[in-house]
Amino acid sequence: MEKQKMAYDVEEMPPLKEAIILAFQHLFAMFGATILVPILVNSAAGEEVLTIPVALVASGIGTLIYILCTKGKSPVYLGSSFAFITPIAAAYTKAGISGAMTGVMAVGLIYCIIALIIKFAGKDWLEKLLPPVVIGPMIMIIGLGLAPSAISQIGLSSGTELDVNALIVAIVSFLVTAIVMTKAKGFFKIIPFLIGIISGYVVACCLGMIDFKEVGEASFFQLPKFVIPFKDYSLNFTALITIAPIALVTLCEHIGDHTSLGNIIGRDLIKDPGLDKTLLGDGIATFVAGAIGGPANTTYGENTSVVGMTKVASVKVIGLAAIIAIIVGFLGKFTALVSTIPNAVLGGVSLLLYGFIAVNGLKVLIKNQVNFEENKNVIVASSMLVLGLGGAAISIISGDLSLTISGMSLASIVGILLNICLPAEKKQVAKLIEEDTRIVKTDMKKLKSDIKEELTIELKDDILKAIREEMDKPKKKNKK
Repeated sequence: MEKQKMAYDVEEMPPLKEAIILAFQHLFAMFGATILVPILVNSAAGEEVLTIPVALVASGIGTLIYILCTKGKSPVYLGSSFAFITPIAAAYTKAGISGAMTGVMAVGLIYCIIALIIKFAGKDWLEKLLPPVVIGPMIMIIGLGLAPSAISQIGLSSGTELDVNALIVAIVSFLVTAIVMTKAKGFFKIIPFLIGIISGYVVACCLGMIDFKEVGEASFFQLPKFVIPFKDYSLNFTALITIAPIALVTLCEHIGDHTSLGNIIGRDLIKDPGLDKTLLGDGIATFVAGAIGGPANTTYGENTSVVGMTKVASVKVIGLAAIIAIIVGFLGKFTALVSTIPNAVLGGVSLLLYGFIAVNGLKVLIKNQVNFEENKNVIVASSMLVLGLGGAAISIISGDLSLTISGMSLASIVGILLNICLPAEKKQVAKLIEEDTRIVKTDMKKLKSDIKEELTIELKDDILKAIREEMDKPKKKNKK
């Protein structure tokens, strides 16, 4: 994999002042999605199942666990997973908080078990299972699947009455971020999203879009409402089947995000630190999240985009962002203040963030020279894109069993099955043989040229040596 030039590479640490600002940029990138998961789960369940402070603390602790498991070799931030919103709400409806949290912890254990299998059985089977023609569209779906969220935040969804102020704020956030990315120099060039968010927030304040009432009412320090097993509830496996199977499909998301990040920073994260270690980190993080009453964790594409666009891959910055997230979970005033950031600000910045993820999927296809003259590749990629972006879903409901596979999860499963089942065309096989023959011929020509050059050099040396000897003969005679 081609090494990419980073402003700060994985092992490097920016000066402390810069690192703090860069860490806050990651905090803001993940904040909107991480706090949205508890909001959506509570809305679906009709009761408070998850809380925002616990979700923030869980994401911070989970990220630090991940960094330890991967030995600081992968700049990944873990946040609340959207894939588990409906399953957690359904599990809560069936078995209360005990059923929901038992399910989340079970998901973490499943990840750990898969990590152990990969460690001892190897990951070659995964590479065959997930070639570039599957991984590329998978990454594109991750980014493009989030696109409606950005459009909704701006207020441009179909049937929504246009809010001129929100549109102005979104445009300012977008343009400032884009201009800083393309025109800024030095340190400002690596914090475009933070500058964009601050600019949009200032404009929103000027337009009277922000209500500071909740900030005034919030306490400076607050203890998150942790929900601990055996203290607040006993383990309940009644709704386990509702949540646990989702772990198998989110595995694809995990691999897709790490492949995308690997392409951005020029490192094969699937090989080093290794898929077994990244999955182990994700699994333990999710188990701990469930053990304190938080949502399941997942790798965050938003933060991957920040790494790619700022060229700052420092794991120490990611770790600092995780520590800040934990602290923020205990600070009522700050949590309330950050919660006042208008959706329009986040939407304007997300136009770039989500699009960047999709473009990286396209780059995977281009770099690996996926041949779309091959019908099999066309079928695999097109099916995945339509299913992933078209809102397709398969629901299995039988008694207490309730399983829904949709979006990227469904697209990934279909893509993998199609890639395995569809035979390669004969002309493709012939083309591969032809390509191998061409490579061999090229290597032979190069070898022949190298040998010829080497022989020429040796012959030249022999001729020069002979000439010198002949020139030295008269001198020897004269001396006599």
